[in-house]
Amino acid sequence: MLWIALILAVLAFAALAFRGLGFLAWLVAAGVWLLGWRLAGVEHPHLFAASCAVLALLALVAGVPPLRRQLVSRWVLPVFARVLPRLGATERIALEAGTVWWDGDLFGGMPDWDKLLAFAPAPLSAEEQAFIDGPVDELCRRLDDWAVYQQRDLPPEIWQYIKEQRFLGMIIPKEHGGLGFSAIGHSRVVTRIATRSITAAVTIMVPNSLGPGELLLHYGSEEQKRRHLERLARGEEIPCFALTGPEAGSDAAATQSEGIVEKRIVDGVEVIGLRLNWKKRYITLAPVATLIGLAFRLKDPNRLIGEVEDRGITCALIPRATPGIEIGLRHDPMGVPFMNGPIVGRDVFVPLDEAVIGGRAQIGNGWRMLMESLAAGRSISLPALSIGAAQMCTRICGAYATVREQFDTPIGRFEGIEEPLARIAGLTWLMTAARTLTCGALDAGEKPAVPGNICKAYLTECMRQVVSDAMDIRAGSAIQRGPRNPLARAWDAVPIGITVEGANILTRTMMIYGQGAIRCHPFVQKEIDAVAQRDLAAFDRAIFGHLNLFCTRLVRAKLLAWTGSRLAAAPATHDTHRYFQHLSRFAAAFTILSDTAMGTLGGSLKRREKLSGRLADALAWLYLASATLKRYHDESKTRSNFALTRWATELALYRIQEALVGVLDNLPVRPVATLLRWTIFPLGARFRPPSDRLGGEVARDILEDREARRTLTADVFVPPADEPGLGALEAALDKAVRALPIETKLRDAVRAGRLDRAPGYMLDELGVEAGVISGEEYDLLNEARDARDEVIAVDAFDAARYKTLH
Repeated sequence: MLWIALILAVLAFAALAFRGLGFLAWLVAAGVWLLGWRLAGVEHPHLFAASCAVLALLALVAGVPPLRRQLVSRWVLPVFARVLPRLGATERIALEAGTVWWDGDLFGGMPDWDKLLAFAPAPLSAEEQAFIDGPVDELCRRLDDWAVYQQRDLPPEIWQYIKEQRFLGMIIPKEHGGLGFSAIGHSRVVTRIATRSITAAVTIMVPNSLGPGELLLHYGSEEQKRRHLERLARGEEIPCFALTGPEAGSDAAATQSEGIVEKRIVDGVEVIGLRLNWKKRYITLAPVATLIGLAFRLKDPNRLIGEVEDRGITCALIPRATPGIEIGLRHDPMGVPFMNGPIVGRDVFVPLDEAVIGGRAQIGNGWRMLMESLAAGRSISLPALSIGAAQMCTRICGAYATVREQFDTPIGRFEGIEEPLARIAGLTWLMTAARTLTCGALDAGEKPAVPGNICKAYLTECMRQVVSDAMDIRAGSAIQRGPRNPLARAWDAVPIGITVEGANILTRTMMIYGQGAIRCHPFVQKEIDAVAQRDLAAFDRAIFGHLNLFCTRLVRAKLLAWTGSRLAAAPATHDTHRYFQHLSRFAAAFTILSDTAMGTLGGSLKRREKLSGRLADALAWLYLASATLKRYHDESKTRSNFALTRWATELALYRIQEALVGVLDNLPVRPVATLLRWTIFPLGARFRPPSDRLGGEVARDILEDREARRTLTADVFVPPADEPGLGALEAALDKAVRALPIETKLRDAVRAGRLDRAPGYMLDELGVEAGVISGEEYDLLNEARDARDEVIAVDAFDAARYKTLH
């Protein structure tokens, strides 16, 4: 009976803890054990009575918060005050920027998959689709990206068209003269243009991201909105935002740009204004900007506007023509000719009430403005650009690997080409899925800061991989610059996406996990706030909630590890059910490993950037896998879509596993790391990258399934057939596909001995002479071969022309 009671107690504890009911699990388990002990008639009644008394006391302490606070929490709070990181004002603002969304479910270790699948991202509106099919495609038709590179700027007529069609006002509401597009509409426009011209995409992207328009919308006074927004929407004002300086790159809050409050007589009137001095660099659109957004530290040494001298980071709008501004020089970012350059201000005077965004009420709130705006901007701009590059690579390589032949075989049939083709297709599917989910959250009213950082860092990294693979597949033709080779220009732009809006090293090691660990965790921020305020009741609720979280997720991770994730609740999807279960297992494992790292390292964890970077990897791939499964759930369940989903999800599971193993290998407290390894990976690290067989299936789909290739590259602008590059390649693919059955006839005739083996055109002629193919078929073959020769050709220039190239 006693053994039965023990087994029942363990089962009761495991069942309740697995569902997140930690306190109840302990209570029921102890009760079952004591009841079994009693029924078994075990002697030692005094020991039994003492055990009951201890259990009752523990239940009373743990279950009655006022008593628990006095007996436990009041002693624990000072310990936590020494261990928990102290947050400065700028850190707190950065951490509190945006909202917590699906990332909170992942951090909590028990993601509600039904909630995710029930979420319906808003589709493109009819107006947005019409804009893409109309002005966007027209802009793409007018663009000649090679000519843009040579001229080092967009042509004047392109600038004019962009302004007339209000491309620069996509985020500005209609009542202020803009287009009022959704996040997904904005993203899809930028993606389509990026497949045609990175320069044009960046030019349009920046005014619709962090900058004067975004800041005015959310924080500007009504007078400032009236004065500026319609002019920005119409392109009558070209905005830029000056944030980065020589002394303040990643640490933008350390800016030495300064504005001193002072009085001056202007046109006979006394004006309280700002005397501004700054040095900024890497500012996109600066050389042509007419309205400058500026982040600076405002100081009031003469106490003209209050009793505080240092008022903090503030944002202002300054017309280009204001005396003291040095502007117009250009940087050359990797040769990509979008407008980018430095701005210097020396003793620039502007009226305070007109210049400061939001007026005096927003003085000192600049850092909050920037962080909250970046939470949205990072979700859209660079991810859209990255997806454009990835989809273009998919489109080009799928066609090229079919058209290009070696050893009388399309190169896509070789396994060495299959491998990078599968990566290109699988990562493109995943990237587009993450964009759809994150923009859907933005359109639903969220400001998903951590998912936005994930999209910025990991989608640009995926772009780096995809473009690199595409360059490998195109081989020699990829490194010859010219109008035939759009890949080279994408390659030039890759480091820009990696670097700007928070370099990926910083974003990965500090922002994703650093912000997520506090902002997205169910209890950590509550604990920090309670300790800072010495609020014992709030601390008590947070610390015991955290304890329950850790204990229950520990049990959950252990049981899921031992059962191959089969106990995890998951949506009733017959084809992806197991993937949801595995992600549930890793979410629980991530939670306990994250809590252990924070608990054993305390505030020093933020300096252990290798560990925090691996934890960021695990969180990011959990999010990317969630987006992948969500996309498959929402879209057509075709065979090719399923293959892409399997490939992307299996890659994500492998990356999560490797990130968790990396943390376990490097946790400083080795006994704790060993215990956690037995909990999380009791049977070893068993997940593997996508198999060669699955990769081959994905690669064949983009080679043979034209509909699958079109779905995967839906945002790509396809130029006319007579244009070198993608346009000619698409036309050559069509001809190659029509010629394929005829080539098969000839090969069959060679194998049957009816024709002698011969190369290319000679075999065609032998086939006609032998009656294997008709004259009409012979003409189709010649058309296909001519088109193939055209698209595998590369550009060459005479000496005089070569000297003028950029």
